[in-house]
Amino acid sequence: MAIGYRLLGVAIVLHIGTSARLQAQTFEQRLVAVPDTASVRQMSRDLSAVPHMAGTPAQATTRDYVLDKLKSWGIDAWSKEYIVYIPQPDTVAAWIIPGPRRGPVRLNLVEPGTGAQIPPFNGYTGDGDVTAEVVYVNYGLIEDYKTLDSLGISVSGKIAIARYGRSFRGIKAREAQKRGAVGLMVYSDPQEDGYFRGDVYPKGPMRNADGIQRGSMMNGNGDPTTPSWSSVEGARRLPEDSLDIPKIPIIPMSYGNARRFLEPMGGPSVPQSWQGALPFRYHAGPGPARARLHVKTERGARGFHRIWNTIGMIRGERWPDEWVVVGGHRDAWGPGARDNVSGTVCVLETARAFATLAREGLKPARTVVFATWDAEEWGLIGSTEWVEELEDTLRARVVAYINEDGTFSGPNFGGSGSPSLKPLLRSTAHVVPDPVGPGTVYDVWLKGKNGDTTALTMGNLGGGSDFSGFYHHLGIPAGGIGFDGPDGIYHSMYDSYDWMSRFGDPGYKAHRAGAQLVGVIMSRLANSDVLPLDYAAFGTEMTGLVSQLDSGIAKKQWKETVNTQALKDALDRFTAVGRAFNASRDSAVARSVDSARARRVNQALMVVERRLTRPAGLVSRPWFRSLQFAADLDNGYATMAFPSVNEAIRYADAATANKELTDLVSRIDQARAALVEAAVALR
Repeated sequence: MAIGYRLLGVAIVLHIGTSARLQAQTFEQRLVAVPDTASVRQMSRDLSAVPHMAGTPAQATTRDYVLDKLKSWGIDAWSKEYIVYIPQPDTVAAWIIPGPRRGPVRLNLVEPGTGAQIPPFNGYTGDGDVTAEVVYVNYGLIEDYKTLDSLGISVSGKIAIARYGRSFRGIKAREAQKRGAVGLMVYSDPQEDGYFRGDVYPKGPMRNADGIQRGSMMNGNGDPTTPSWSSVEGARRLPEDSLDIPKIPIIPMSYGNARRFLEPMGGPSVPQSWQGALPFRYHAGPGPARARLHVKTERGARGFHRIWNTIGMIRGERWPDEWVVVGGHRDAWGPGARDNVSGTVCVLETARAFATLAREGLKPARTVVFATWDAEEWGLIGSTEWVEELEDTLRARVVAYINEDGTFSGPNFGGSGSPSLKPLLRSTAHVVPDPVGPGTVYDVWLKGKNGDTTALTMGNLGGGSDFSGFYHHLGIPAGGIGFDGPDGIYHSMYDSYDWMSRFGDPGYKAHRAGAQLVGVIMSRLANSDVLPLDYAAFGTEMTGLVSQLDSGIAKKQWKETVNTQALKDALDRFTAVGRAFNASRDSAVARSVDSARARRVNQALMVVERRLTRPAGLVSRPWFRSLQFAADLDNGYATMAFPSVNEAIRYADAATANKELTDLVSRIDQARAALVEAAVALR
């Protein structure tokens, strides 16, 4: 504590000097000038020409395209292959059986007008051929089943039908199977992304009655046959029948087909919050219509497929062993113009900008890495396998990871990341022209918040994309930015170049602005003498989130036995050191920090968030090691702060909550010690 306060009066040489500062500004300005709309448009058209699901020849073509681009710009580039368990479908079929005197009617599961299609299936579905009455389960959340229980309705022996939304789809599968459902249909209700929200494709950007949302039903990260270790050649594999994946058949539905089950459904009228936007009153069922689902996927050796990450690297001149990594996944459930050709194009255009400057003799101080990941859509597989294989190297070298996933499809700027990176992400918005304008991205962002700077918030990282291996597993600061708008083509065949060029980003200006923003973020991470990580902002935000724990403790009526004061005190100590460090940085004299000193400072800064990880991981999920944030175990997409403590509160274990609070306080103090080490190294 005393050291933290004493630092306020210490004059430390931190900022880059005048000549170096001008050089960095020139680097940044020239970097921003490179991206153009013609380049990103052409790459978007090329990469979304055909559907390219992981494990298919079309996906191998995208690998070659990316490598050819990187190499043509003079970037050292290669691919990394893994053999992973991603069983593709052999049979996906569904029938409606309207009544006892009417035979089954096979449903048309095709999305018209899209040419070659990936079958309408959910990754990691179970196999089966089942026939049963149908029960509507709303979003298929834990609380929805409690409501059904109160109505005296069970899904045991039935086929559940759930609407997408409010949680990761794998949670819907887990809960249906847990309660004895023999099958599951999942559909996109027009209330979420159909005509209720706007004109449907091809007239508008929203989901039409034939649009189908595909997606993985696995709740873990990485190849399920190699949990916590990499799927390299010769790796030990778990037996297929032991994998933690669904055992019941699951089929995604359009709302056009879902209506055929829902409209005639009997049983009690649903609570108002369960009512969707189809033009009739929803009922819970069961029946009278029955469904037959038949799903058969590859099994045994046929279920394993080759995937390929691509890696491009420009070696840094001053600190080549410190890496700044930007990545986005390359696979898709369809043509994927939005998800995630737009992110891949951002990575490529940022690489082209850095390569252009490198050819002119302007190389970054740190090494910059440009990655495209395979099989993200199945469960973050490509990035997870890479992180697990190179864990020691990445923990030692990566200063930050920037993730771009499905993020350039509209006019609205946003971002998310570690609290330590959010000030950097915000600052870059000041120097890039907005794709719609007038003014900078920041100007338009602020105008959209009616001039309220306190409303310029960014999200925290829960789950659902390739930052997870870096952030949740290794404790590496991560974040990303993007532009979005209304859309209803998520994971469908309509996520195409036609949709993007007509509705998502017609002028490809958001794609260009995204590459410019990511270029500036990467440049500042790569070229700053001292890493631009803000641990005063980190401590302040984490302190505010303790209120979530207090609320949970109050609901459990544990105030006499569990309290968070020691955690608040530890965060106060941490934040004080963070503020002192920032003040020292801001008062630095106008000359460069020598490379050796900067390296010592940055090595200490890189340890701060690593020390907020626990090798044993969370009790519920050992792969998740970070104690800052995690995906909500019962939601999947939602973000949970202080997950080790929060989960103990949720599951009513006061003793574990106290134990986890004690451990968390200790690790925050260790992280503060690393921040003190960074300050001492600057003397």
